[in-house]
Amino acid sequence: MYKKQKKSWVKHLDFLIVDALCLEITFYLSCLIRLGNFRKNTGISEYYNRLAIVLLLVDICIVFFTEAYTGILRRNRIQELKAVVMHCSTIFAAITVYLWGTKQSEIYSRQVILVFWGASIVVEYFSRCLWKIYIRQRVIRKNRFTKLLIVTEERYAQQCVSDFQSDRYKEFEITGVVIVDSDQTGEKICGVPVVASADGFLEYVRLNVVDEVFINGNTRESSEALANELLELGLTVHFNLVRESRLMPNKLVEQCSKYLVLTTSMKIATNRQVFIKRCMDILGSMVGMVFMGIAFLIFAPLIKLQSPGPVFYSQTRIGKNGRRFKLHKFRTMIVGADDMKKDLMEQNEMEGLMFKIEDDPRIFKVGKFMRKYSIDELPQFWNVLKGDMSLVGTRPPTEDEFEQYELHHKARLGIRPGLTGMWQVSGRSDIKDFEEIVALDTQYISNWSLGSDVRILFRTVGVVLTGKGSS
Repeated sequence: MYKKQKKSWVKHLDFLIVDALCLEITFYLSCLIRLGNFRKNTGISEYYNRLAIVLLLVDICIVFFTEAYTGILRRNRIQELKAVVMHCSTIFAAITVYLWGTKQSEIYSRQVILVFWGASIVVEYFSRCLWKIYIRQRVIRKNRFTKLLIVTEERYAQQCVSDFQSDRYKEFEITGVVIVDSDQTGEKICGVPVVASADGFLEYVRLNVVDEVFINGNTRESSEALANELLELGLTVHFNLVRESRLMPNKLVEQCSKYLVLTTSMKIATNRQVFIKRCMDILGSMVGMVFMGIAFLIFAPLIKLQSPGPVFYSQTRIGKNGRRFKLHKFRTMIVGADDMKKDLMEQNEMEGLMFKIEDDPRIFKVGKFMRKYSIDELPQFWNVLKGDMSLVGTRPPTEDEFEQYELHHKARLGIRPGLTGMWQVSGRSDIKDFEEIVALDTQYISNWSLGSDVRILFRTVGVVLTGKGSS
């Protein structure tokens, strides 16, 4: 029998409990430092106990949305410190917003909140480090390791054994190696003995303690035949589908028709993440449609006065993986602006497959104001509501731009295009190289999380209000 590893967000429930305890302890210690024995005052005690509960709920929500424990066992100390500072600072910001929004900020001591913030970073960081040391030592001291046998070809043997030995949190012991294409019985590979060749393999399994077998490098036919024999012996068998590389950090095994396949992508999102992202899009677009209506009442007459023609401008854009859709904007250019683009190409300031010039003569006066504060983008909330776009994503290219794409450029279309994104909040007027935009977009897709979307949305608000980096 094989115990399946946990893959859900509760995989690191131990770290969630450790963090929660640290936060609660540091919160009450901060109260004691500032207020003394505040439990003598029933009124004050009730307020701070209530905030302690809110603190716990905020912590759980932040862990749930930001996936704070992804890869936590592989982080070094500097990476862990950065993660802890981000985690505690996010909690501090959330608590501050909560107190301000509920008009309770005058009830609580600011010193308590600030001391809690600093102390939580220190206590949580050392607690996480100590807990990881405990996990590592527990694994090392554990005397009931799973006995694992590696079956491989000579050319893969050293790399395979080395890969297994470099796993710091392994829960198995490599008892031997079987080389199927040569007889090296009695020799050692990275300190692990070669216990059998292809002919003597099953006899070794029959006479020795073996819990699991890892098959690497064999042909599919020979691997399947060997696995069937091993399963009849009651062993757990692992097939090597492909060795992980930097190009495929995200992977999962699933059923595709009648085939068992290894699926990999730049980023693999869970159903929960996709559902929450779509809910954010729907709620955000509904709020945005209200602002669009207000903007229409104000700017529609001005657009008509300064440049006779339609209020809205629609253009075919390229969405996820090459899908075409109609993108909508408030019109900020004179009618026929697209036909004038060819004559202005020599003035293009962008290096690559995008077009932008300073003081574009096609933009009328109120259009410049609308562009500076991204008011012209408001009708795209309709695209978000329909599902053509998302609140956060990558900028959708025009058909002309898309037709000139090189292969690696299409990576930025691996996600639904967004109303805002990394490029928009990174000073879009200062970025002139299209390759840099592609790098930002692929970085966003590869490292995507719900938390990153929330951070980009907050940064977008600042960019829009200040008009910074507008095109």
